[in-house]
Amino acid sequence: MNLFDTISEEIKKAMLAKDKVRLEALRGIKKEFLEAKTAKGANDELSDETAIAILQKMVKQRKDSADIYTAQGRPDLAEDEIAQIKVIQDFLPSQLTAEELEAAVKKIVAEVGATSMKDMGKVMGVATKELAGKAEGRAVSEMVKKLLA
Repeated sequence: MNLFDTISEEIKKAMLAKDKVRLEALRGIKKEFLEAKTAKGANDELSDETAIAILQKMVKQRKDSADIYTAQGRPDLAEDEIAQIKVIQDFLPSQLTAEELEAAVKKIVAEVGATSMKDMGKVMGVATKELAGKAEGRAVSEMVKKLLA
């Protein structure tokens, strides 16, 4: 069962459980998936890799929104966003810890033969492909900068 079908099943379960927060988050996910499937040139297919990229984007958007709400003194709205983040993260692969990320980036730096910040582009190209879905892009970038500096 692909991620799209899994989300549809989870929506049914959330409806039966009358879990409003989960249902709202799942409907948001399904909306994004449907838009991606019907986008120009998408030929009505949605691979799990594309779905994971969409989920990561949604988590990042919600984190940014929660930060803004917190800065503006609206913890009630920030809590809603954080609750949705938790639901979305249930469908993402587990994220690498800082130590695992550092080990993975060190391995990539060695494979590419990078020695200075000039090689950051090469390292990031490989790292973003290998670590897609396992680590946030910002965290990968920071780790590469740290190791190449």
